[in-house]
Amino acid sequence: MQAFAALLDALSYQPARNAKLRLIETYLRETPDPDRGWALAALTSGLDFPAAKPALLRGFGEDKIGAELFHLSYDYVGDLAETLSLIWETDPNAGPPPTLGEVVDTLQTATKMQTPAILKRWLDSLDATGRWALLKLLTGALRVGVSARLAKQAVANIGNQPVDAVEEIWHGLTPPYRPLFDWLLHDAPRPSSNAGGAFLPPMLANAIERAELDALDPAHFRAEWKWDGIRVQVASSGDVKRLYSRAGEDVSAAFPDIIEAIDFEGVFDGELLVRRDETVAPFNDLQQRLNRKVVTPKMLKDHPAHIRLYDVLWLEGEDLRALSFDQRRARLEAWNAEKPRARFDVSPLVVFTDWAHLAQLREQMTSDGIEGLMLKRGDSAYLAGRPKGPWFKWKRDPMLVDCVLMYAQRGHGKRSSFYSDFTFGCWREAAGKRELAPVGKAYFGFTDEELRWLDKWVRDHTTNRFGPVREVAPELVLEIAFDGIARSTRHKSGLAMRFPRINRIRTDKPAAEADTIDNLLRLLGTAGVENPAESAYVTAP
Repeated sequence: MQAFAALLDALSYQPARNAKLRLIETYLRETPDPDRGWALAALTSGLDFPAAKPALLRGFGEDKIGAELFHLSYDYVGDLAETLSLIWETDPNAGPPPTLGEVVDTLQTATKMQTPAILKRWLDSLDATGRWALLKLLTGALRVGVSARLAKQAVANIGNQPVDAVEEIWHGLTPPYRPLFDWLLHDAPRPSSNAGGAFLPPMLANAIERAELDALDPAHFRAEWKWDGIRVQVASSGDVKRLYSRAGEDVSAAFPDIIEAIDFEGVFDGELLVRRDETVAPFNDLQQRLNRKVVTPKMLKDHPAHIRLYDVLWLEGEDLRALSFDQRRARLEAWNAEKPRARFDVSPLVVFTDWAHLAQLREQMTSDGIEGLMLKRGDSAYLAGRPKGPWFKWKRDPMLVDCVLMYAQRGHGKRSSFYSDFTFGCWREAAGKRELAPVGKAYFGFTDEELRWLDKWVRDHTTNRFGPVREVAPELVLEIAFDGIARSTRHKSGLAMRFPRINRIRTDKPAAEADTIDNLLRLLGTAGVENPAESAYVTAP
């Protein structure tokens, strides 16, 4: 456990990507099985300890120093693991600290009643850094600047393999990944990929602007709408039926209606949407289905899931990724024509003559179910990662609205000392009075310098406190950029923004001149046009 704690501590202080890679590689080479496998699982969010949740750990802190003092400390520090690790003291009589493997093995078999005593004994035996690492492991919130992809890159590097080779077999493996390390370090056979039912590394697009298009030949490219859902892969082989997110996370459990509809073998690239009456619903409807462990019959009925297919990567035992986009598209359309399926359809190609024509079509498309265009070279193979040249995304311009800052809360991890989560609102008339109604929350879009300025402004203009939240004087205007807007019963304003971020700090504008809820409702009317793409652009060039 101490070696894993040292790794997390070093990663948390190291901003450089390549340096993080070297730290992980060194750990994986030098640490024996099974600890290195469990560490890799932790870095890729592959561990879960149901009996050791944050509520239990907060209870430890309250018992240790009293509820009020603990919550004041937690509010000041901003991180549960760091707070608890600092207020706890090492007991020299507690025995040796546990290994990482011991922690995982013990908690996987311990009951809910046994877990508190086990955790307290470990906390007693570890130093402050070890306690912090243990608590981070338990909560699953490592926040050390390491993505699952970076961890997989590190494990690929120790065996001199491309990261895509690891990605292709990843979902056939389980922690602590002994066959993976045997292959990479000891010349054992490569683990089976079960490619027809496994996640395949996706191909990603580069952003492009209108002015850059003139350097490209429009005859070489195909266009399709960039639907406003989440990118997924549908994979099926034999009895294995899976739905994966773009990052390779298995999200099948949240979408049993999609899994039940799979009656084919292959791997397809597409967009997960909610679709009703032939119309794509706003992204907010899809959010009701995401990250759910239990999906009720009412949820299945009210928010029916749908996959709009972009590409086919593997079909009936054949790997198609080396074929051109035009060839894969022809295979996809032929496959779909053989047997149309209720929860699957093919994303239509957008017919255009030149870039000016495509720009016009883009401007005319105001549907809230579409966030822009995808441009794909007709001769492009399906290449993992983000190669330069073959695929581009041309997102529509964001909506902008001026809002008033209402509340602020400290961030987490490196931002735990700053007020970096901002709730903002717009004006409305209520009971004959003009008041602010919250319309969204943003925690990015600003520079480090702007964050420091905002943090100081919040501290200087606080008017009330509600636990970790500060209410501020309604004086600061923030220009908010967002990609869409939809009605929502979960928000006081009745509206929900898609990807809100702070675009500008408007110190030049009085708060009284900020936008109103009526302004947002007018945007909703613009964004809520039915999807003409459902019928207008269905013919391939």
